[in-house]
Amino acid sequence: MNKDSIIEALKKVRYPGNGKDLVEAGIANASDIDVNGNEVKIALTFERPTDPFYKSMIKAVEAAVLTFVSNDLVVKGNVTAKFLHENPVKAETPLKEVKNIIGVSSGKGGVGKSTVATNLAVALAMEGYKVGLLDADIFGPSVPKMLGAEKDELYMHRVGDRDLIIPDVKYGIKMLSIGFLVDPSNPVIWRGAMASNALKQLITDADWGELDYFVIDMPPGTSDIHLTIVQTLPVTGAVIVTTPQDVALADARKGIAMFREEKINVPVLGVVENMAWFTPSKHPDEKYYIFGKEGASKLAREFGVPVLAQIPITESICDGGDHGKPVALDENSITGQSFLHLAHEVIDAVEKRNSELPPSQPVGINRK
Repeated sequence: MNKDSIIEALKKVRYPGNGKDLVEAGIANASDIDVNGNEVKIALTFERPTDPFYKSMIKAVEAAVLTFVSNDLVVKGNVTAKFLHENPVKAETPLKEVKNIIGVSSGKGGVGKSTVATNLAVALAMEGYKVGLLDADIFGPSVPKMLGAEKDELYMHRVGDRDLIIPDVKYGIKMLSIGFLVDPSNPVIWRGAMASNALKQLITDADWGELDYFVIDMPPGTSDIHLTIVQTLPVTGAVIVTTPQDVALADARKGIAMFREEKINVPVLGVVENMAWFTPSKHPDEKYYIFGKEGASKLAREFGVPVLAQIPITESICDGGDHGKPVALDENSITGQSFLHLAHEVIDAVEKRNSELPPSQPVGINRK
């Protein structure tokens, strides 16, 4: 084990700001690596303390050294950052120009949560609203594919005294995905604090600007990522996605319970029943309830929330997601109309929530 093996490991870590590996980007240099027995110290060089990726890069470097050199090395806590220009700037209030923040969540995976979040954002934009979409699903970031943005790269620009990430723009939506921070061919994966830090950077160090609705595609289940979001942002309300199946409804109950937990207390705007029935493209009037019937209605009554929409399964919704053209764009299709209806119901639910409840605040959770 020597400096060369450390350098080779650091070449596998990609800097999201320009897509280059850390060595090519000049962030990691052999002169800033110190090897003493099994202890490794590394100093990474960044332009400014406001660099939105430096904390995530520290975690990624630790993981890369342990993965590609040796798991016996002492490197955790020994990776530091230094800056060419010392001009720390206090971060502004996150998303201060955003009026409403909507979390789209599900109790389990495979219920079409990302499809609902993406098409909801598209439908809101089609109604003339300024919309942002954050793909926070670290376990399966699929929004870039659904919007045809898989090959897009992230860039940054200067806003005042800060370097901010420029969200990608698709179909009138400002969009960022945690998938942009992970090279699909690189075995280094995001975990725990690393994932939370990366997510915070996509929220607080991006130029989201003025938005009417900020839609967040949350990961399935209940996890640290959910806590990170509600602790970082004043979430207006949550939309719960489920299918009519009993097994999906059981997990959806847990999702609703999480948001209604006393310390979190995020209003649940309603339930979306996805895959409510199957409709053949050549027989649009036919309905086949292959996953059960009216399951979301029972769940909604149980918790006293509305069913915001029932979304059918059609061939077009699958094709749209696979080819980067959300089905909500087709206002004449059955599913397109369903998502436009969902957008209208969400707008009404948000207006009702804002008229009856005080403004949202980030959640304060103390861990003992």
